Amino acid sequence: MTDALRLLLAHFLKDRLLHLLLLFAGLLALFHPVAPARAWQSIHGPTLLTLAGLLLLTKGIEVSGAFDHLGRHILNRLTHERPLALFLTAAAAALSTVLTNDIALFVMVPLTLSLRNLAGLPIARLVIFEALAVNAGSMLTPIGNPQNILLWQLSHRSFLAFTAMMAPLALPLTALLLVLAAAFFPDRPIRITLPETPADWNRPLFWGSALLYVLFVAAAEWGHAGLGLLLVLAAAAWIRPRLLAETDWSLIAVFALMFVDIRLLTDANLLRPLLEILPAAGERERFLAAVGASQVISNVPATILLTPWLPAGPLLAYAVNVGGFGTAVGSLANLIALRMANDRGIWLQFHYFSLPFLVISLLFGGWLSLSAH
Repeated sequence: MTDALRLLLAHFLKDRLLHLLLLFAGLLALFHPVAPARAWQSIHGPTLLTLAGLLLLTKGIEVSGAFDHLGRHILNRLTHERPLALFLTAAAAALSTVLTNDIALFVMVPLTLSLRNLAGLPIARLVIFEALAVNAGSMLTPIGNPQNILLWQLSHRSFLAFTAMMAPLALPLTALLLVLAAAFFPDRPIRITLPETPADWNRPLFWGSALLYVLFVAAAEWGHAGLGLLLVLAAAAWIRPRLLAETDWSLIAVFALMFVDIRLLTDANLLRPLLEILPAAGERERFLAAVGASQVISNVPATILLTPWLPAGPLLAYAVNVGGFGTAVGSLANLIALRMANDRGIWLQFHYFSLPFLVISLLFGGWLSLSAH
């Protein structure tokens, strides 16, 4: 077995969420048999193609080392803890608007963890603010997170129209998070010295991925995500063939299985009586139902569950994005950040910041969604 194939398979073998979704699908199919074709037909192809292209391109940008190199360059010039916290929080939010929330964490969290040797620096709190930041920042654009990709494809809004729809929620919440970062991190002096590792910055890979990124987003907006993905795959095979194995394709399998599991769940009539109430419910009840579902099953599955019953408009988009705050389960990005931190105490500390932020976001997002109607 070649190294590339071993690397490719490793993503699938160690993805516990994928295994859990497979087990859940098997149990549902066992106790509530349905035609397999019906379940697989529930997968929204354009969303999956868009996510696959973005996943490959963002992996190219990540492994190019450009943002890691830039981050180290900036960190070496910061002399106080508060500016450090503001930089890491703002950078996480900004990257999540274009690289998706989980990729932004894969860039920022390792950079943050490299500061662990600095005595007294609150690494866990920094990681928590980065997790909150990618949830806040990623809601701005249609490519910021998986639920937005799905809602963008279903709503048929343009890239700019979707961004304009989300800006009244995303920008104030991001600004509030920066204010909180300034309040919770003291302005005490620190000294950071990190190797800038200039050799790890692959300029051709970065600029090639960045150019293809723009072209692919345009192709997805014009309804040609499939052709765009073929172009991206061909370019990746030419520029850096190993990139095809380094990309975590298990995430695509996870997303596809979420569609399948939700379809099996609804066909089994386990949730249908509750879901059938939603179309006739009031706007406030719909909003709260979407936020609540996100807290229990995470906001991506909640979006898949609710899109057949609610329009892919501002109310649902605001609700599932707000639902990313609160419990650690609310967003897969939360789980990624907390697991990468490898700190038992961070899970409780996360909720100390995230639950109050959910309340604020819930009130503000609810007011915006009701105003939009």
